[in-house]
Amino acid sequence: MQLTDQQIEKFEQDGYLFFPNAFSTEEVGVLKQAALDVYALQREEVWREKTGVARTAFAAHTYNDAFRRLGAHPRLIEPVMRLLDGPVYMHQYKVNAKAAFDGDVWQWHQDYGTWARDDLMPEPRAMNIAVFLDDVTAANGPLLFIPGSHKQGVVEAGHDLETTSYPLWTLDRETVTRLYDQGGCVAPTGDAGSMLMFSSLLVHASPPNISPMDRTIVYLSLCHVDNHIRQFKRPEWVAHRDFNPIEPLADDTLLELVA
Repeated sequence: MQLTDQQIEKFEQDGYLFFPNAFSTEEVGVLKQAALDVYALQREEVWREKTGVARTAFAAHTYNDAFRRLGAHPRLIEPVMRLLDGPVYMHQYKVNAKAAFDGDVWQWHQDYGTWARDDLMPEPRAMNIAVFLDDVTAANGPLLFIPGSHKQGVVEAGHDLETTSYPLWTLDRETVTRLYDQGGCVAPTGDAGSMLMFSSLLVHASPPNISPMDRTIVYLSLCHVDNHIRQFKRPEWVAHRDFNPIEPLADDTLLELVA
């Protein structure tokens, strides 16, 4: 998938792009079943909410074939390569559950803030690209973005070890309010199969999901190969150490798994 000049300009302005219905119903079906399969596993990579339901499955591309294929899908890899101006490797891979009724909050944060502090990633030459595996609505814990906040650079943050089961470098209320006053707040929503791409500096969060609807999203965190991490204190399945460039697969790779 090739980005237009208008899309690149919008990304530079807002810090994110939204692509409705980027994946077909058949492709989403393959990935949704894969998510159910990995959440059922008892592995250290599968983190759970305090209630016991799955919160996120790290590194799912290393133990599930559908997610392996998605991790090299051209609709994900090629746009990021264009914006990062070169080959990319997989820094992190997450299948975030946000289960009905029990999906907990993800606090306000910047992803690069964590990658810089915990992994010594040299520069924010990295970003997220995500695929909705469920319909994402205003009711089931959508992502919240502060448009333009990526232009602020790395914002001061504190290390939150208590709010949820996953430690995160988070922004305080005063900082979020200041950024909101400058850029507002949006919640991209859409059908299963839609896709988001956003800067690693974009300030974002998501509220708890107290609705009866699941909200599963797959996140690929991709980094330019020259910008790989220099510190290895987190487990390899959280911050990957294979810095080889990803070679995109064929566009129909997921359809090969349709029964």
